[in-house]
Amino acid sequence: MAADKPIEYGTPDPAVVFKGVTVKIGGISILEDVTAVVPKGSCTAIIGPNGAGKTTLLLALLGELQYKGEIHTSCGVNKNCLRIGYVPQRLTFDRGIPITVTEFLVLGVQKKPLWLGVGAKLRKHAEDILLSVNADHLADRRLGALSGGEMQRVLLALALQQEPELLVLDEPAAGMDLQGGQIICELLDRLRKDRGFTQLMVSHDLATVTHHATHVICLNRRVAAEGPPHKALTTETLTAIFGIHMGLVASRSMPGGNTVCSAPCCQKNQND
Repeated sequence: MAADKPIEYGTPDPAVVFKGVTVKIGGISILEDVTAVVPKGSCTAIIGPNGAGKTTLLLALLGELQYKGEIHTSCGVNKNCLRIGYVPQRLTFDRGIPITVTEFLVLGVQKKPLWLGVGAKLRKHAEDILLSVNADHLADRRLGALSGGEMQRVLLALALQQEPELLVLDEPAAGMDLQGGQIICELLDRLRKDRGFTQLMVSHDLATVTHHATHVICLNRRVAAEGPPHKALTTETLTAIFGIHMGLVASRSMPGGNTVCSAPCCQKNQND
């Protein structure tokens, strides 16, 4: 089971440590002896081909799957258990259900039935959290009418309601076009800087990873490499996990050891 105490593991002040994590489902090995670190304050990306076990590793961290090995998380504020927010790749629900975005956000916190209306205080809180993800215009939109990109923003707002110290995201740009994916990643960079959380995300998009990640875990059932993008994403590592037809990445776009994105488009926002 996951522990809530920090341990020494070669990286100062890690947020999460995976140590020898192994997962088998139906007798099939999904993860084998995965050992890796998520540095505190980082944007850590887990990359790998389909079937590499990326989502499985997230679900093990969240306590949704049984595993062998150890997963340690650091202590949060006041030495309490680290608060974790989770944004899934997609949400499966009946798109015909007559519920608005605001009602969806208050479902777990409002005590009175929704058909009696949303309380003024909770409505204001929902509007504020939507504003923080540039989605305040969606407050009264029916949930089933949202596009993929709009739904991701709403799910992000839902996760941020918990004021997470660790934000876990499974393919945050899934289903978006190139521009939408860039916008959501730049939004996450700003939120991480402003709120001070650690970000752990699964991604298939190497352009997104090289542009935004500060730490990378290269996974294909086992860890092939980990570290800053410019050190982990070598030709040899990418070939080992993706095969010989994997394209190369531009090292000049990688953030190095910074805890925020160093690309010009993001640096402009950070300096404003």
